[in-house]
Order: sequence, then structure tokens, then C-alpha cells
Amino acid sequence: MVRRLLDDLKQYAFDISLEVILTINVNELVSESDLQYPFPIKVVKNQYPKGFGENHNQAFKQANGDYFCVLNPDVRLMSNPFEKLQQELSENAGAIIAPIVLSPDLTIEDSVRYFPTVQSLFKKLFKQYDGRYVFSDNSPTLAVDWVAGMFMLFKSKDFSAMGGFDEKFFLYYEDVDICLRIWKSGKKVLVCPQVNIIHDAQRQSRKNLRYMKWHLNSMGRYFWKHLGRIPKINQG
Repeated sequence: MVRRLLDDLKQYAFDISLEVILTINVNELVSESDLQYPFPIKVVKNQYPKGFGENHNQAFKQANGDYFCVLNPDVRLMSNPFEKLQQELSENAGAIIAPIVLSPDLTIEDSVRYFPTVQSLFKKLFKQYDGRYVFSDNSPTLAVDWVAGMFMLFKSKDFSAMGGFDEKFFLYYEDVDICLRIWKSGKKVLVCPQVNIIHDAQRQSRKNLRYMKWHLNSMGRYFWKHLGRIPKINQG
């Protein structure tokens, strides 16, 4: 998956200033010949597996750019998403922006949602409501509650101001948490429907008990941290 994503990035290496920080979070051999690309790649090899937030906070400390993109290896790029997203992020005074996320069959995933509440989770459990925003691919950039963590483009100064991800979330809900904190700081979370990517979602929490435990623990932490303290979002 990483090699395919790097090959996608290679297509746009001469259009944008790009550096890649690749975290090897499991015991996997990576040879130098696998990483011969026309942009710098810094490899971080963990001695033990770390959580999503800790890995990206660790990567950010080595990042040099004005923008910081959180990017999962199971993402594929059909076009250059960065230039348009950077433009929209600046023009709309946002701290973070995301594209529309498509599944491999090109249907829109539920990667842009309203903040979860106890009521909304019960509705989702009974398949009455899944909390997603609905829009078309020609909709203008708009402010939203939160965007999922497979692709999040931050202004580096704002990611730093937030202190990065809350590392107490080992996996799941760290993306919801940082978006909520951005709104509480008076800044915006944006989505640009005119840019899209493909995501081959793994959905491990639906089939692996360990991942399900992480999911439930993170859900509980989120509600303990934010319940009753969710700001009203101005969608303008």
C-alpha cells in the first residue's frame, strides 16, 4: 500500500514542494531501493507500535513545511489534491481541510460527519442515521464539524497550536477530538467537495476484537472529555 501511494505522489513531485515522513510502525523490512523517489523521504522506525496520534505527532516534529498532511497508506490519489486544498484552506481561513473520500467503487464514504452524540450513536446503531454530511462533488468548500483521519491537511502553525493529536486516544476518535478542539479555538474545519481521493478502508474494528476494544475505549474517552462541551458550528 505504501509503495502504491508513493507512486501516486511521484506524479506530482514536480508540481509541488513535497517531503514524506514514513513511519514504520510494525516490524517490517524496508530497503533503500524501495524508497527511490524524486522527493525526500524520512523513515521513522518505531521500536514498538505506537498509536495514530503519537505517530503523527512524532512525524510533525520532523516536518519542515507550512502544511502538514496526515495521510493513510490505504489512500490512492487520482489527481493532485494539494494545490486546490491549500488554496481553499487559505481563502476560507481554515485550520484544516479534507477532500471527499471515495471507496474503490467510487461511492462517497462517510468521512465528513457531525460531532457524535449519545443520541446519534443510538440512531446509528439502529441504522436510522449515520451522522454524515450530504453534498455533491460540485458543492463549494464548506465548514463542517469533523473530517476523518485518513487524509487531513493542516496549516502547520495550527497543528502546532493545538499541540497535535491527543495521544491518549490510541486509535479512533483522535480525528474527532482535534477537529472539535480546532473549533473551540475559534478556527474552522473545512471540506472541499471538488477534490476527491480513494480510500480502501480496512474497517478493522468491525472484525477484530482488539480494534473493537480500542474503538470503544476511544469513544468513552471522547464523551468523557467533551460531553456537554461541544461548540455550535457556524457552517458559513
